[in-house]
Amino acid sequence: MAAYVIGIVRIRDPERYMQEYVPLSGPSVEQYGGRFLARGGAHEVLEGDLGADRVVIIEFDDVEAAQRWWSSPEYEAAKAKRRGASEANFFLVEGVSKLG
Repeated sequence: MAAYVIGIVRIRDPERYMQEYVPLSGPSVEQYGGRFLARGGAHEVLEGDLGADRVVIIEFDDVEAAQRWWSSPEYEAAKAKRRGASEANFFLVEGVSKLG
């Protein structure tokens, strides 16, 4: 069953974020079989307060694949760069099975 990593990001240092984090994060997602469904495009808050500059949604084949990516050495290196340039909340959400 598909799984989704959802990131809500507030960027503090845009130059550092784009130059140091983004080049590491994208290849790591692809290496672990992830697919970006949304990556920083325009977003609109319909209710509540999102408080984010960037919303990221990544699809993986299953929860285990998402967890392997999240704890991988490749993404650990990227996270170290992100943490210095932004504040973020990330969530792992299991998808629903298709009804026959």
